Amino acid sequence: MGRGDRRTRKGKIYAGSSGKARLRPKKSSKTMNKKK
Repeated sequence: MGRGDRRTRKGKIYAGSSGKARLRPKKSSKTMNKKK
């Protein structure tokens, strides 16, 4: 349940993917450029 888990929002942000936990890769209301 951290950055390595792609099923969570934080993990998806780290992996650069999107899905149920993280919708709309473009223009998100939360911080987008938080890679690390």
